[in-house]
Amino acid sequence: MDKETMSTNFGLSRTLKRTGSLPSRTVRIVILGQAAVGKTAMAVRFITRRFIGEYDPTLETIYRHEMSIGGDVVHFEILDTAGQEEDALLIEEKIKWGDGFVIVYSVTDRCSFDEVMRLCFLVNHIHSSSGARKCSPEPPPIVIVANKKDLEFDRMVSTEDGEGLSQGLKLPFHEISVRDGWEETAAVFSVLYGDVIQQLDTSPASFRRRAVSKLMEKIPRINSNPPGPSGRSFSFSSFRDFLPD
Repeated sequence: MDKETMSTNFGLSRTLKRTGSLPSRTVRIVILGQAAVGKTAMAVRFITRRFIGEYDPTLETIYRHEMSIGGDVVHFEILDTAGQEEDALLIEEKIKWGDGFVIVYSVTDRCSFDEVMRLCFLVNHIHSSSGARKCSPEPPPIVIVANKKDLEFDRMVSTEDGEGLSQGLKLPFHEISVRDGWEETAAVFSVLYGDVIQQLDTSPASFRRRAVSKLMEKIPRINSNPPGPSGRSFSFSSFRDFLPD
């Protein structure tokens, strides 16, 4: 997808200062994958167009970002998970919270690739057996992302491996480099947004407005747009507050 097409799809990807009377949608995205595959870098690249290479791998954050896509005002809530072993209840609540899922692996880490199938199964199992989607016959939208394709000399997972897995699971697949550019990263969220909206538009209202558990309320939230009287704004400089010394 070229830059001109991406600009059209994302309404020039401009942060909205006035929403006016445009239709408004809220979409919850959960990014899953093992530690160090680039989940946080991917979220921050999408929101700010900047690349940051170093993060505290134990931090979990929900990024709030507003932008125009196809004439709609879209309120993204993007959960960046830590990617470490955790309590089963915690991961279940995070998966139940999401409308759509980005499952990331690194082409330089075979173990992270092997984890993708388990995570896909977990997402589908939790949503099919929970009250969150009991009214929806369709599985939740998932996109598989292979990151770090720029590290070709360290590659341990071929493009064909990723394509074969995605075809077997019947899921969209993107091989990208978060480091090298914004367009590929934005394309992932564009595809997932379209799938989520298509499903939300055909699902009952009770599915669209799910309650947020107390566990989810404890996760820090950062607003990428100018905040109201209360709340914290997200910027490249303020994000440094969340990085280790």
